[in-house]
Amino acid sequence: MPAKQKEIIVHLLRSSNLSVTDTRVKILELFFKSNGALEHADFEKLSGKSFDRVTIYRTLQTFLDKGIVHKIPTTDTSVRYAICKSDCREHEHHDHHVHFRCEECGSTQCLDETDVPAIALPQGYAMHNVEVVVSGVCKSCQ
Repeated sequence: MPAKQKEIIVHLLRSSNLSVTDTRVKILELFFKSNGALEHADFEKLSGKSFDRVTIYRTLQTFLDKGIVHKIPTTDTSVRYAICKSDCREHEHHDHHVHFRCEECGSTQCLDETDVPAIALPQGYAMHNVEVVVSGVCKSCQ
């Protein structure tokens, strides 16, 4: 891992009041190397290393709670995660963007430059979160 990337990861963990562990560093390194969202099973596949499944789950949940990663909704039972790129904080996510799921390669991308469309709810409804996933064929698969 390049020294600059390691420095960014260590800073991210410390600024989130988390201890710097090998597992946390490796998982964040995989996020930074990936071109999209990752699911639980991807961490062993991409690292070539055996991770304890419970440790991965707990680490991802901690990162989610601290505002380091966000969940991406899927149409199946899997859960995908991506690095937060906005000013997310502990228990407060601000990743209001569209996600794109490629029907060919199965990748999921955050489309940061695409805003979630405005939604006008009927009177008496209070919106807390909007999740938009668009499916189709990504530019790599076309």
